[in-house]
Amino acid sequence: MGVQVVLPGVLADLAGGTRHLEVDPGGGTLAELLDTLAAVHPLLGRRIRDEAGALRRFVNVYVDGDDVRYAGGLGTAVPDGAVVQVLPSVAGG
Repeated sequence: MGVQVVLPGVLADLAGGTRHLEVDPGGGTLAELLDTLAAVHPLLGRRIRDEAGALRRFVNVYVDGDDVRYAGGLGTAVPDGAVVQVLPSVAGG
């Protein structure tokens, strides 16, 4: 079945213009899913995670609507059929 990764337009450009990607969960955690995603779309992978492999500060990731920063970070379980949404933070005033 796979996992659906949903990207906003600004990040979709780094994935060939596709806003919805079907990705093999790759083991069951967010870190493994992002490794799989980065292998196919390296520019996107570098925009989501830093050189140490941590989520970038201004990128929010949700697994089935839950913010991974409060649900286990990169160790968050990503079951088959899940929807992972990647959104850059919005700031300003």
